[in-house]
Amino acid sequence: QVQLVESGGGLVQPGGSLRLSCAASGLTFSMYVMSWYRQAPGKERELVATISSTGGSTNYADSMKGRFTISRDNAKDTVYLQMNSLKPEDTAVYYCHARRVVGTWNYWGQGTQITVSS
Repeated sequence: QVQLVESGGGLVQPGGSLRLSCAASGLTFSMYVMSWYRQAPGKERELVATISSTGGSTNYADSMKGRFTISRDNAKDTVYLQMNSLKPEDTAVYYCHARRVVGTWNYWGQGTQITVSS
């Protein structure tokens, strides 16, 4: 059974930082492209960042470039999202997503809430 378990969410003041983690199990982690998505209240889910299966390539949504950093540790089956200079508009539920490099398998985590507020 595949599981993606996010952690690290919470309440942070504007300008602050958080690091999210997503621990994967039940899959061959190194064969999956990993992404972070987020969904704010009343809005559609949007892509935050993606990292290739080897970690050699990353992509970010324009509004996150320079503030967020996605990374992975294939030895620990974990993907991270370092978030700096957080803004109130970053408030959302953040989801981890795994997509197999070959094939259609993909999986979602349960999400973790980030609230940016003073």
